[in-house]
Amino acid sequence: MKKSQFFLLFLLCASSYAQTVRKYSNEFMNIGVDAAALGMANAMTASTSDVNSGYWNPAGLVHLEDHQMSLMHANYFANIAKYDYIAYANTIDDDSAWGISLIRFGVDDILNTTELIDSQGNIDYNRISLFSTADYGVTFSYARKLQVPGFQYGVNAKVIRRVIGKFASSWGFGFDAGLQFEKNDWKFGLMLRDITTTYNVWSIDEAEYKKIADAIPGQNQELPESTEITAPKAQLGLSKKFIVRYDYSILAAANINMQFAKTNDILSTDFVSIDPALGFEFGYTDLVFLRAGVGNFQNIQQIDNTEKVGFQPNIGLGFKYKGIQIDYALTNLGNQSAALYSNIFSVKVDLGFFRN
Repeated sequence: MKKSQFFLLFLLCASSYAQTVRKYSNEFMNIGVDAAALGMANAMTASTSDVNSGYWNPAGLVHLEDHQMSLMHANYFANIAKYDYIAYANTIDDDSAWGISLIRFGVDDILNTTELIDSQGNIDYNRISLFSTADYGVTFSYARKLQVPGFQYGVNAKVIRRVIGKFASSWGFGFDAGLQFEKNDWKFGLMLRDITTTYNVWSIDEAEYKKIADAIPGQNQELPESTEITAPKAQLGLSKKFIVRYDYSILAAANINMQFAKTNDILSTDFVSIDPALGFEFGYTDLVFLRAGVGNFQNIQQIDNTEKVGFQPNIGLGFKYKGIQIDYALTNLGNQSAALYSNIFSVKVDLGFFRN
């Protein structure tokens, strides 16, 4: 039944696409990657410096010393939705680096019950079929140091592929740009997502669409419009790493996440909405890490029309040994009460460590 509900949800979403800017278009690209980052509430814009920088801020790729790979798997919504990520990055020379990553967010084996009842009004379970809906994002990243000491920049080119069974599919294209600056052990970061807007073009299978047009009586009678635009977003970051008695370290990081639309973020106007995030990482001899973060501050309307501030706490831990780092985070997609928490695991491998 849950997957049937997901089918109806995606059906409604497909029916609402139009040639206009959407607040939550391609939202799967905003979930985040790497359990270490998720444990710190995604406050990574300034501090990111590994293979996962292709997602958080491509400028951080210039800190690579050799090639790296990263993998992550997560289940959301009581294991109904699956989220997978793989990335690879390598240096080009002393001043530049490149990377590539793939994200998939999908719900598989959804029950299609729209033809459950035949033309005679009889229920026929043999008429139930299965389909999947999946979103894919492929990102190509390039980063380079600027001639000004402490500055580096990065750019992303993104290809988006979205598929809703046989009913509809789309292709999308967009660009990101990032900047980092370091001075006196302080790091600053700026990430501009979808700077040219990300443009999705949908293709609707009219024959298949007619089969589901009456799934909800009185709705979905017209074909959805075929274009969708993702609005730009901006993230400002600040971080600093403190060394305590040689063996211990504390990384403190903060983000200001901005959307140029009115949302439920804690600070919201018609021009921009702001959602802060704060993360900490405690490390011991660069071997064991404990992490915590808080973010996703939202104004939530209650049944009695009053509002309260919701937020999302996160925790995590990591272990690093001989070029392999395994990280874990306990997090979710909503605030502290809106959804079930998920256990996220990721692996990062410094492939240069195993070079003969």
